[in-house]
Amino acid sequence: MSADRCRTGQWVEVERVLLEPADRAANLPEETAGKPLLVWVKGFALGETAPGDECEVETMTGRVVRGRLSDLDPAYTHTFGSQPPELAGVGRDLRARLAGWRAAAAGGPGDPKAGE
Repeated sequence: MSADRCRTGQWVEVERVLLEPADRAANLPEETAGKPLLVWVKGFALGETAPGDECEVETMTGRVVRGRLSDLDPAYTHTFGSQPPELAGVGRDLRARLAGWRAAAAGGPGDPKAGE
């Protein structure tokens, strides 16, 4: 087997056309409406295939999807961006409040602060 071919069971990514231009919504901008809507699906190759060739993959949820092999051993590269500064101390603050609540609750069921 060539190094540039995937092997059966290898983690790969396929690209496929989800909607042809004629099937897309009518209210899209002209430059978007003229292009197919593509989707990239990661899964385990169900056969040996070279990049650019059609193949089937089984996804983590068990779906079988057919598409053009676009990547071997793909990584997850999405991000949610930088953390907002307002959220930086939330975890520390919450743990401190919870520790205070637990300390007050340890005073017993008659403690007026228990459960606040």
